[in-house]
Amino acid sequence: MFRKIVLLLGLITSMMVSLSLHAAVDAKDPNALVDMAAKQTFARLKADQKLIKSNPEHLRVIIREELLPYVDNRFAAYKVLGNQIKQTTPAQRDAFVAVFTEYMVSSYADALAHFDKQTVKVEPSKAPSDSNITAVNLSVKEAGKPDIFLEFKLRKNNKTGEWKAFDMVAEGISLLSAKQNELGGLIRQNGIDAVIKQLTEHNAKPLVLKS
Repeated sequence: MFRKIVLLLGLITSMMVSLSLHAAVDAKDPNALVDMAAKQTFARLKADQKLIKSNPEHLRVIIREELLPYVDNRFAAYKVLGNQIKQTTPAQRDAFVAVFTEYMVSSYADALAHFDKQTVKVEPSKAPSDSNITAVNLSVKEAGKPDIFLEFKLRKNNKTGEWKAFDMVAEGISLLSAKQNELGGLIRQNGIDAVIKQLTEHNAKPLVLKS
């Protein structure tokens, strides 16, 4: 019982720190947004290692709390639908966005599962000031190991002027492109309702740490 109370207090503390950091993010500066989101996420991965090892599902909690607020999940989902979006109803699109968002949470959790004691350095983007799409590169550093390079692609909301990420490229592999290739054909072949059902079933499976 005492151990559960300690773990609960630790979780509550990390959530409070996370919320206070979220309030300080400048969403109108893509470099600042990625810098803060990355540092928050990696700090949380490091701080919550005991929780992650005892319950891998906690990785999804970290992604939802530290990365998801800065992700344009609807834009990413629509990119996956592509031209097939014309054959969908508003209700189908909303349902797909919901299941795809959870699917991406699992994908990000899987991609970042083994990061725990690394530091990150953000390289400022060089996109034209009038562009609504940009990319921010960052390097993941760990003593005695080669750097790992990540790239976040972001889109600016023309109404609010705020940036949100819609893709993460890890070592040259785009998560969004991978999901487009994986799901696009299934949607064309089986229809969006079948894919929504398939993703719902996939999302219900427990997250397992790979050795």
